[in-house]
Amino acid sequence: MELKLLLLLILTLLFATATAEYVRPLPRKTLTIPWDSISKANSYPQQVHISLAGDKHMRVTWITDDKHSPSYVEYGTLPGRYDSIAEGECTSYNYLLYSSGKIHHAVIGPLEDNTLYFYRCSGKGPEFKLKTPPAQFPITFAVAGDLGQTGWTKSTLAHIDHCKYDVYLLPGDLSYADRMQHLWDNFGKLVEPLASTRPWMVTEGNHEEENIPLLTDEFVSYNSRWKMPFEESGSTSNLYYSFEVAGVHVIMLGSYADYDEYSEQYRWLKEDLSKVDRKRTPWLLVLFHVPWYNSNKAHQGAGDDMMAAMEPLLYAASVDLVIAGHVHAYERSKRVYNGRLDPCGAVHITIGDGGNREGLAHRYINPQPKWSEFREASFGHGELKIVNSTHAFWSWHRNDDDESVKADDIWITSLVSSGCVDQKTHELRSTLMTP
Repeated sequence: MELKLLLLLILTLLFATATAEYVRPLPRKTLTIPWDSISKANSYPQQVHISLAGDKHMRVTWITDDKHSPSYVEYGTLPGRYDSIAEGECTSYNYLLYSSGKIHHAVIGPLEDNTLYFYRCSGKGPEFKLKTPPAQFPITFAVAGDLGQTGWTKSTLAHIDHCKYDVYLLPGDLSYADRMQHLWDNFGKLVEPLASTRPWMVTEGNHEEENIPLLTDEFVSYNSRWKMPFEESGSTSNLYYSFEVAGVHVIMLGSYADYDEYSEQYRWLKEDLSKVDRKRTPWLLVLFHVPWYNSNKAHQGAGDDMMAAMEPLLYAASVDLVIAGHVHAYERSKRVYNGRLDPCGAVHITIGDGGNREGLAHRYINPQPKWSEFREASFGHGELKIVNSTHAFWSWHRNDDDESVKADDIWITSLVSSGCVDQKTHELRSTLMTP
């Protein structure tokens, strides 16, 4: 009996050793959305999604095929009983032979914090419900970039749906439509079950660029469909903006808008940073598409120019966390600035692993840079729970077949609590005042 137990133990150890390294599953096909079977009437709202639109307000966006559908939202705190109504605006666009439906945007509010609301668009169709974020800590962000429309996208969205999050952050590359405009419609329907219930805050990636020289505005599809609170944050472009929620100031930058020191985006960023009050919002996050710290062989150096222009600003402002996509893998850095470890630098996270059709970027540079803490080429999503003004918990969840498996996590201490913000007060003032 003892010999059998010993053999069983040996076999168990051998099997565990052989399977310890994660074996990545195969790519999955692009999803097909049965569009005609979904839309019951051409005036019914489609592709409904919501986004934050200033203090205690939410923007509701939807599309109708009926050009005469009115642009308003009815809403209230009880199902089927709407005691408020908000009038909105509408737009549409043409792209070669494609003509979009009527795209509606309506801002509702003021809304109570951490409250469930029921709403209906254009006065007909199904009822939707949304939950507003809390006014104070804790708050949880779900994070994933480079989504696309594959079986892995569906898996990622299912995992995000099961986590208790308040706001979703997407650092670029949404639909992977790539000029095929009906894929924007498919994407809108794919994400509607999540995007209609929690605010989705997005910024553009290279797959949102759909320029045809002399014929189309390169971001016409993205800007028409995914209007973010750029006007509310003093920006002149939907490609970069900021917002505040529950003690967190979030800046969404544009990797594909001009960013040098003479650009409008650079000027706006300096102005936005000068308004940040770290007593009111002790956490400062920044998102954009192309990563600055990347040890994957994919897209090496693609973010260097933007980094050279803007990293000094973010460092002077004591940004806690920088999140990017573009590289189809996951990587987390230690606190870093100017390529060197720095306790007052930002933690950089690359999370372009939402499920895109182009597949994963498997090849990394070796040896691993000192600033790189964890890296893996797998699809997945991240969760950032900011517990209070001093501590946040970050976790990355790998798509292990159809299961969500936590593969990386870390507690992050805010730069306010570490003293970095106070140390750099003079540096920040000097940097922001420099013409």
